[in-house]
Amino acid sequence: MTLPEAYKTQIQHIQESSKFRFHGGVREAAAFPGYTLITPPAQEDLNNAAFYSQIQAYQRQLFQLPIGSNLIVPVPADSFHVTVADLIWDNAFHHACKKNPQFAEDLNSQLAEMFQEYQQLMTKGSPISWQMWGLIVMPRAVGVCLVPKNERSYEEIIRFRRMIYQNRKLMGLGVEQHYHFTAHVTLGYFGEIPPELDRINLSMMFSEFNQSLPLDTPDFLINQVELRKFDDMTHYYRQPDWPSLDF
Repeated sequence: MTLPEAYKTQIQHIQESSKFRFHGGVREAAAFPGYTLITPPAQEDLNNAAFYSQIQAYQRQLFQLPIGSNLIVPVPADSFHVTVADLIWDNAFHHACKKNPQFAEDLNSQLAEMFQEYQQLMTKGSPISWQMWGLIVMPRAVGVCLVPKNERSYEEIIRFRRMIYQNRKLMGLGVEQHYHFTAHVTLGYFGEIPPELDRINLSMMFSEFNQSLPLDTPDFLINQVELRKFDDMTHYYRQPDWPSLDF
């Protein structure tokens, strides 16, 4: 995903993200509610402060490229995070809440029960550590991807995701797996894509930018995964009694 050929292919298929809309002449975050399981957002994740400081610098460098001011909408650096498991969002979220007025309470209790069960099964060992690997282009966003530093770092997260998505009670609430796991931090979403966009040139710029990124970025430690709610793609919040899992 970080090779020049991948950029060339992906940039042919990029689309404007519906998560940001023009309002009053500026592009703002659109309503997009749901729940997710993520690492604590950068503003709260003191254990990964050095990592996020470097990722924020990469974001600034990315937006200094001559790509046009409306092509990519940056996400706030305070909200940087790694999504460990998407749960439910947008139309499916609205439908679940309408169908079950107790949806939020049921989701909380099921996850708390599952986290407790998982804690008993968890293998102890080296920290769950991931390394920044480079820029990736997704259909509606750009970010930096992460790769596991060792086998446990990968297996523990995959086992956790499997437990989430194969849980019948969560499935009954409307939680389902939509994507394979690609560990990443989103830097921005695609905005206005002009018809005359020089996609070959853009892929070359991204490739050169990626080559300039040092691989000695501090490791990213997954110490905790939390249930978070979001109303749009800029802020992820929780109540103190919501379930979280310590690795």
